Order: sequence, then C-alpha cells, then structure tokens
Amino acid sequence: MKILRLDNVHKIYDESEVQVHAVNGIDLDFDKGEFAAIVGPSGSGKTTLLNMIGGLDQPTRGEIIVDSTHIGQLKPSRLIDFRMYNIGFVFQAYNLIPVLTARENVEFIMHLQKWPKHKRQARSKELLEAVGLGDRMDSRPGKMSGGQQQRVAVARALASKPKFVLADEPTANLDSRSTENLLDIMEQLNRQEQVTFIFSTHDNRVVKKAHRIVTIEDGQVKTDEPQK
Repeated sequence: MKILRLDNVHKIYDESEVQVHAVNGIDLDFDKGEFAAIVGPSGSGKTTLLNMIGGLDQPTRGEIIVDSTHIGQLKPSRLIDFRMYNIGFVFQAYNLIPVLTARENVEFIMHLQKWPKHKRQARSKELLEAVGLGDRMDSRPGKMSGGQQQRVAVARALASKPKFVLADEPTANLDSRSTENLLDIMEQLNRQEQVTFIFSTHDNRVVKKAHRIVTIEDGQVKTDEPQK
C-alpha cells in the first residue's frame, strides 16, 4: 500500500547569480511499514529531500503526495495541521521540551489534537514502556542521557499514530551502544505499529539496519535497493 509518492521533485536555490540544484528530478514511492534509509555524502540533497517530504520546505517543482493529499498545494495553516496528524519527526537534537516530563513530552501532540486525557495517558505509557523508559516517565530531559532523550523523541513521534516517521540523523549524537539500542527499538516499533520509518543518514550503523537503501548523489537517486 503506497502512502507516499514523489513525482519529479526539484529544489533549486538561487545563490547570487548561480542556481544550485539541491534536488534534481527525484521519483520515489514508499509503502506502509517500510524501514528505509536515504543515504549520501554531505551536500547530496538528502536532508533537503527529507525536509520537503515532511512539508518543512517546498519543492521548486514536482509533487509530493501523502496518500491522496498533494502537500505542496496546502495553505500554510492547513499544512501545519496536516503535519501534526500525519507525520512524525525525530531530529538529531532531540527537540524535547525541557520543562516537561518524558510522559508530558510524548503527550504534547496528542494534547494539541485534543485526545481525551485517559487516552493520552494510556498511549504515552504504552510507548514509553515500548522504548524501555517505563520507569522514567516522570523524568525531565535534563535528567536523562542522550540515548534516553532520543527514545522519548521516538515515542513522541509515534504518539498520534502518523502515516510515517522522518528521522534526520537520529543517531548523530549517540554512542555505539545507545545507537544499537535505539535502532533495535525503532525496528521493533516499525513491526508492531506498522508505521513507515524514513531515515536521512550517513551513519553506517543505520544503513546496516535499514531494509531499503536509497542512495542520493548530486540531488538524484543513484540506487534504490532492498536490503535483507
């Protein structure tokens, strides 16, 4: 089942009198339940591509379609709502709210979506237990390790049951043990929740774990292969 389609997507930046083609005619499809990595050297266009998939940036031309919604055609206010209900994000810098507990961080988006309190609490408890933090639900980010904070971020990304989760260099600030632990958890949640994960990464540990590798060079797809 296709949940995401990119049709001839371009992103061109005008720098002085020079046009920079950060993304240059990309066509891609992603199915429900995929665990895919977009890889490539610095400057290849992978982060720009991820930002456009997430509606954080707009393509210069081409279409990005989530289910049947052409996200480039949405007005800004509608796009914000669409992201909130359909796309989860995991960032390199965690981006947790420091004054909130782990549970409150996970519940935050559900609160914005007006979930009933008992459902928010049940969902946040379920996810924090799934990422191995059932005993840290009342801890604030400042009292947690980087690996623990990133696990809270993963739980938060999944909280409202999005169509897919975008993870931009999620392991960049983690040591090897924390990285392996996080990737195992994400792969398990991928199976359990049947939610698509799309990584942007140059971390070989993530590449080895992914089930599909899309290699980007000079803003174009060079290879797109499954990985056992």
